[in-house]
Amino acid sequence: MGEFSSCTAVVTGAASGIGLALTRQLLAEGARVVMADVEQSALEAAAQEVAGRGDVLPVAVDVRDAAAVDALAGRTAEELGVAQFVFANAGVSVSGATWDMTADDWQWILGVNVLGVAHVVRSFVPPLIASGLPGNVCVTASVAGYLNQPGFGAYNATKHAVVGIAESLAADLREAGHPIGVTLLAPWFVRTKLAQAGRNRPAELADATPPTDFSKGISARLGAWGDTTQTAEQVADLALRAIESGRFAVFPYEPSREAVRARIESVLDGGIADFYLPS
Repeated sequence: MGEFSSCTAVVTGAASGIGLALTRQLLAEGARVVMADVEQSALEAAAQEVAGRGDVLPVAVDVRDAAAVDALAGRTAEELGVAQFVFANAGVSVSGATWDMTADDWQWILGVNVLGVAHVVRSFVPPLIASGLPGNVCVTASVAGYLNQPGFGAYNATKHAVVGIAESLAADLREAGHPIGVTLLAPWFVRTKLAQAGRNRPAELADATPPTDFSKGISARLGAWGDTTQTAEQVADLALRAIESGRFAVFPYEPSREAVRARIESVLDGGIADFYLPS
């Protein structure tokens, strides 16, 4: 067993996709895992699937709710011990032209993608600092935190914010001298249920906007990029190996590194980079 053996880890968005892949691998490496997710039925099914692999605690949590995340941290410490490894992984997506995003779209995606990460940091980092134990906070961002692809203005904005949170957290922890690392996961398209995130959208923020020709065009483009997708298991393994090696930024899809480099160079030259990745 390695770095994760006999440690407690908490994973948000754990019922599917990257979160479930992280859960499986953490259990295989000897960790005790708190599985947090807003989708109760999927969470129960996922927890049942991995139940025989180690200590698992499934907890239904809406990460938009600060008090609920506080309660999650308290229950984690009480039942499994202070979480040394924290995976702020829950996320949702909406698509369409930036001018078509509704107030409800913004409230939902900011609540989950940005405040959800902020709540996890605020609730879990102070107890970890107080324990004096080493650990890591792994934040699932996206290549969209660096590249602004058309049709995803709201999603792009939230992932840029998440990159800022992760980089600031790493700087703050380093400045204060705490033995806690930060890992920023920036995947490209991964074979998950992110595109169907609306299944968990709260009724009070329901999407009542009919799809536009713009949105249909974006959907067609996503289909053309299908061969660039990776599995959640591949991404989860890269994340855990990065934590072990102390690496901050992880770009699982290799061509995205050159796309990010091109964007930065374009901005420094006074332009705005066209979004591209090979299909």
